[in-house]
Amino acid sequence: MKLIQLHKDLEQTISEAQRHNQKAQYRLYKQFAPKMLSVCRLYISDLQHAEDVMSTAFVKVFKNLNHFENKGSFEGWVRRIMVTTAIDFLRRQKQLEFSTDSFDQYEEVDMPSLTEWSVDELQGFIDELPEGYKLVFSMHVIEDYSHKAIAKTLNISEATSRSQLFKAKRLLKTKLETHRSSSHGQV
Repeated sequence: MKLIQLHKDLEQTISEAQRHNQKAQYRLYKQFAPKMLSVCRLYISDLQHAEDVMSTAFVKVFKNLNHFENKGSFEGWVRRIMVTTAIDFLRRQKQLEFSTDSFDQYEEVDMPSLTEWSVDELQGFIDELPEGYKLVFSMHVIEDYSHKAIAKTLNISEATSRSQLFKAKRLLKTKLETHRSSSHGQV
């Protein structure tokens, strides 16, 4: 029953925000900002830039709120705007580079268990990836975008998306194993 009430409250707040009620918009911002900052942070290593991107994305959310028709998840809708805005930021910064080589066959990259790492540690390892790898990895593994959707969003081929993901996983695995070995004195 509590979940139903929360959903009704969210629908009511969205409806009020669509009528340009600033208090309702602020409630939506307060509710979703922490998660959305995490989304922006996935793509943008610098926290201040991630905060700026989140703010810009929320302006887009409120500007386009009338396009949300209460079909599907509001959080998912907001999240897509955050991801798109982060990608636009990276494009403007000219930090997006994708190697064009592709593989016919991809070996499966067996990732080590991630339970021994904190979220901050994992984010640090992901931040160390080249921007193209990081972007495709985050979109595919964390945001669950298909290679087709990634290719369309980034204006690259599906083969390039697969290649970037493969390389990102391989490099991330190496980083995790190297860090594990050095932190356990096994260098």
